[in-house]
Amino acid sequence: MVLGDGATWIWNIAGDQFPGAVQIVDRFHAKQHLSDLGKALYGPTSPRASHWAGRRKEELDSGKFRTLLAAIRRQASRSEEARRCLHYFQTNRGRMRYPEFHAQGLCTSTGVVEAGCKVVIATRLKRAGMHWTVRGSKAIIALRCSKLSGRFQDFWERRAEPGDKAA
Repeated sequence: MVLGDGATWIWNIAGDQFPGAVQIVDRFHAKQHLSDLGKALYGPTSPRASHWAGRRKEELDSGKFRTLLAAIRRQASRSEEARRCLHYFQTNRGRMRYPEFHAQGLCTSTGVVEAGCKVVIATRLKRAGMHWTVRGSKAIIALRCSKLSGRFQDFWERRAEPGDKAA
């Protein structure tokens, strides 16, 4: 599974490096596009903007993609922002099948991954006074990930040289 914000370059890399992976647009990013469009259409502080965006987000969450696209399409003739948003959703439609992804137990938000990176990596590497080389930081990250995932022993066993009894 590859989570991304919808940028073409991400899907190009994903297709190259992980050709069989399910590609999913981060739900927060998709919803941000709807919020931004609502503000562009009705004004940044308008209750109508948040109401319009809220309805679109519900359609997105419940898999009513045709209804969502129709609502954006109705705005396209009067708004460049709506045309860009429509293109974004049309282009990434297959990556926004959120009810289907949830039924498969897949994560649809990068927030979990970002929080994990913060807890696992940032809290270890960004302590006061620490300075790391790239090589050193990679080594610490590998150790920390193997420790927290319960694979610490495997980590060392894979690195033991043949015939090395100290591992």
